[in-house]
Amino acid sequence: MMAFANLRVLVLAPHTDDAELGCGGTMARILEEGGQVFVAVFSIAEDSLPPGVPPRTLEQEFFEAASRMGVPDANLFVHRYPVRRFSYHRQDILEDLVRLKKQIEPHLVLLPASTDVHQDHRVVYEEGIRAFKEISVWGYELSWNHTSFAAESFVELNERHLRKKWDALEAYRSQVALGRPYFSWDFIMGLARVRGTQIKAEFAEAFEVLRFCVPRERR
Repeated sequence: MMAFANLRVLVLAPHTDDAELGCGGTMARILEEGGQVFVAVFSIAEDSLPPGVPPRTLEQEFFEAASRMGVPDANLFVHRYPVRRFSYHRQDILEDLVRLKKQIEPHLVLLPASTDVHQDHRVVYEEGIRAFKEISVWGYELSWNHTSFAAESFVELNERHLRKKWDALEAYRSQVALGRPYFSWDFIMGLARVRGTQIKAEFAEAFEVLRFCVPRERR
């Protein structure tokens, strides 16, 4: 059964790489099954780059990662809010989200979970729930940002989906070089095994169900 065939799925990423880290395997499966994936990034995090690194590095890496995943450039939206300062731009972010809703008419929105403690992620979660209140919304897992996480929905994956996820993440060379423990194949595979075990599958990604709506028939 092709669970994601013909669905339009919008992924909201506060920063470049959040989409791939949080739900890259699911994105790979959606695309494989004939669904459409759209990704909106709200900061290219120039202020978080090491000294001497060109300011557009993460933006360029984001486009390369999306290409490796198979998401066309036309489905990518990049905003340039200052990292760690989203709260000062809350209304502008909400208006961006409303425009995306009208433009894409997504069937499902994936965004940071409600228990994500990062300040920028909190704004995208809160304004995302507000903008997409009549659409199904799932919160993706970035476990290093959570004190708890409600794993309520699971997407079963195969190893090829995780390989696609990791291939996309490897495009973020500036982040791989930092050596963060969650930016590794071992972590990606290990978490997917844990989530898979919860549903008696080999691999999975887990989501918090923030809203579930059965849509009317759409074009």
